[in-house]
Amino acid sequence: MAATSTEDTIALLARVPTFEALGPEELSHVAEVAVPRGWEPGQVVFREGDESDTCYVVKHGHARAIRQHADGRTITLANFGSGDIFGELAMFEDERRSATVETLDKVEAVALLGADMRRLMREHPGIAVGIVVSLGRRLRAMNERVASQSFQTVQSRVATVLTQLVAEAQEEGAGEREVLVVATQADVAKLAGSSRESASRFLAVLERAGVIEQGRGKLTVHDPSALERYVF
Repeated sequence: MAATSTEDTIALLARVPTFEALGPEELSHVAEVAVPRGWEPGQVVFREGDESDTCYVVKHGHARAIRQHADGRTITLANFGSGDIFGELAMFEDERRSATVETLDKVEAVALLGADMRRLMREHPGIAVGIVVSLGRRLRAMNERVASQSFQTVQSRVATVLTQLVAEAQEEGAGEREVLVVATQADVAKLAGSSRESASRFLAVLERAGVIEQGRGKLTVHDPSALERYVF
């Protein structure tokens, strides 16, 4: 794994919503305690129930957070790509992990030890304030998203999720059309807050309309702008 310069780390951290309220000097302090990490495809970063002492910011690659039911079913809680953070509650307390995170392809990241982040927040109150402000913004946005979803149909929620996944792929270099999204029907259903059966039926509608083409664990959105017709 290639070494990560301080400048690269600062630039990466500046893209993370959790740190968006921090200034250059504060980001520099955080970058100083960041440690490069890497995993091969299909590796587990941590498991549900493990001790929580580190959070991670993805530099390259993709990972997902999953939980397993007692009956063996696995559900995807979230997907992570470049600039995303996971395990961030470790910055505040050493609780057990609430989910398992595994890599989908080769992942390069930086690790932030919870003890280091708590020390920085004590020594530099501006970092603590900035993180709290950013987390408050994320919580407010999440509440708005939940409220909006409660009034949306399954079709609208699925179309919204696909639009968000397309936007993430485009941020990583995908074009305006023929956008490849790596996600299963179960992933889309979970992110949309619907059953797999309901999401599957609507995905079939989109496929018949020529908006998407489904494959094993992935789908191609031929015309992302067409998804707007299904969002209301």
